[in-house]
Amino acid sequence: MTIYQLQSGRLKHFPSVHFLLKISLGLILFTIISTALVYAETISVNVEGSSFDVDYTATGMTLNSIEADEFGLLLLSVDVADTPAASLEITLDRNFYDSTFEGLDEEFFILVDQTEGEFTETETTSQSRTLRIELPFGTEEIEIIGNTFFGSSIVEETPIVEEIPEETPVVEDKPIVTPPKVEDKPIVTPPKVEDKPIVTPPKVEDKPIATSPKVQCGPGTILKDGACVLDERCGPGTILKDDVCVLDSTPKPSQTSTQGMGKETVVAFIAAFIIAGAIGIILALISKASKSSN
Repeated sequence: MTIYQLQSGRLKHFPSVHFLLKISLGLILFTIISTALVYAETISVNVEGSSFDVDYTATGMTLNSIEADEFGLLLLSVDVADTPAASLEITLDRNFYDSTFEGLDEEFFILVDQTEGEFTETETTSQSRTLRIELPFGTEEIEIIGNTFFGSSIVEETPIVEEIPEETPVVEDKPIVTPPKVEDKPIVTPPKVEDKPIVTPPKVEDKPIATSPKVQCGPGTILKDGACVLDERCGPGTILKDDVCVLDSTPKPSQTSTQGMGKETVVAFIAAFIIAGAIGIILALISKASKSSN
């Protein structure tokens, strides 16, 4: 085996030139993309004629401008690329912009396109505070709300006005003048008139009224001119009782009782005769039938 063959066998285990070239190009592209997506820069802010530099780090986005409005808000104009995790990390110097209350740190308020945004305070020192703001795709504006610009509070404190008690004028009491007392005059009562006795006239006794004896008439009669006469107002068989014609309940002798009994006797005889004749006819028919059968 020659030396050339040994060297060619060893070279087979090393990567080829084309493979190394591809790796180099990939690293170059990754570096370019990384530097394009994540970079640290500084941007200037003008506040009432004073300029101040703000450090920030953009990931998957671009910070176009930053300015402070008349209400003390930091307005940031941004462009967010179509990346899954775009964010802005901004460092605020306490001498420039801060959020405190009575010497203690207060949280900033962040609006992303007029909506409350998600952020975290990644670093806090005595000189600065660093905020990391998450940005969704399509974000155009960020508002950072604090309360201190260049060490002075943005919120105007209303002066405390001491209330001065109002002095009420003292009115001197005037003496009350009472009118002179008028003496009561004695009331003169008229003399009492004695009551005269009431004279009642003598009571007249009632004289008895002479009444004629009452004449009673029998049933079917009425009193007329002081005598009982027949009452012709009701028909035969009725009498007047309590000014009403009613049947005369006076018993009368029965004349038809014997006549009724005679009729009933005749009817009974006729019925008995008819029944006997029928029975005889039936018995004759029975005997005739028995003879014919023999």
